[in-house]
Amino acid sequence: MQTRGEQMLALRRARMAAAPAILRGGFRPFFFGGALWAIIALSIWLYALVSGISLPSAFDPLSWHRHEMLFGFVGAIIAGFLLTAVPNWTGRLPIAGPPLAALFALWLAARLAVLFSAFTGLATAAILDVGFFVTLAALAAREVLESGNRNLPVVGLIFLFGVVDALDYAGMTEVLDPDYSWRCAVGLVIVLISLIGGRIVPSFTRNWLVKRGVRDGLPVQPTAFDLGVIAVTALAFVAWITGPHGVLTGAIFVAAAAGQASRLVRWKGWKTFADPLVIILHVAYAWVPVGLALLAAVELGAPIPRSAAVHALTAGAMATMILAVMTRATLGHTGRELRANWPTQLAYVLITAGALLRVAASLGLLDYRLGLEVAGAAWMGAFLCFLGAYGPILFSARIDEKI
Repeated sequence: MQTRGEQMLALRRARMAAAPAILRGGFRPFFFGGALWAIIALSIWLYALVSGISLPSAFDPLSWHRHEMLFGFVGAIIAGFLLTAVPNWTGRLPIAGPPLAALFALWLAARLAVLFSAFTGLATAAILDVGFFVTLAALAAREVLESGNRNLPVVGLIFLFGVVDALDYAGMTEVLDPDYSWRCAVGLVIVLISLIGGRIVPSFTRNWLVKRGVRDGLPVQPTAFDLGVIAVTALAFVAWITGPHGVLTGAIFVAAAAGQASRLVRWKGWKTFADPLVIILHVAYAWVPVGLALLAAVELGAPIPRSAAVHALTAGAMATMILAVMTRATLGHTGRELRANWPTQLAYVLITAGALLRVAASLGLLDYRLGLEVAGAAWMGAFLCFLGAYGPILFSARIDEKI
């Protein structure tokens, strides 16, 4: 007589065996869909910006752009990462087959509902959009709780992301300040990067250095210092979101930026220039202290546009870390060699150039409209490289023919 756990294990094995390759792990549909949506959504935004057309959305073009970059694009990659990380945390088989297809369909339906919300209504968009994150958090929580794993706080942050998504709809109805929700979303994602990136960046760096015979001065996993830096970073965002703005908030951001820069230095990224898959993680994380420092400068009264700081954190830290994680995870979880081919390296160059150009445009270092267009082209080029190089991999079985 099989136990319930054994029955569930057998069911998941059967689903894995019967599912097409694209549905054999959460990273597959969500990395592909997220990268494709990054290109589509930015194309729509840039066209609306240049042409002045209205979108078929209840959101104004800028609000739609913010929403879809944070909750659509970033949300998809968070889902792909979480659904891939949970089996590693718990030792259980991943969610696959029809349940995974249904979850992805919910994300896709939400994207269409938000884009066409002028016709479908905000309520429909909100139910689908927020429902996706609540469902994702519930699925992950079930896995973590049944295995007794320690990563429940990470799942809690995903649920909070869904709550913040709901607040964005409240902002659209003017119940809340519309700035409140996207600031919360930026803060949550940067805290997630600080938490998860603080594990994987030193870990992958250490592994790479050990393989090359380095034994001394290796990066270590997070200590009390790292946890303190994450706490200060979270506090800085709470102050930024709730106010009052000024010297106190600026000082907290200064402390957060200094702490994050110190973490990065301790990980010794300069020793990994020979491996693009590792060094890009350090480049991505470097945008965190840069963005925090720019926010500090804004709060302290420097003549710096807020958008420069925000895009250092979004187009810089978020987008670069997303591309770094997607490429590495796709190779690793499909049994392929961890080696960055030329399209991967080109994608890294383009995403970095796009972030630099977008921040430079906000700082007035080049023509604003031209900077936005070239930065957008570089962004789209980076994710087009990903789709070209990794799309066929995501739709193919592992090279060792195991699921």
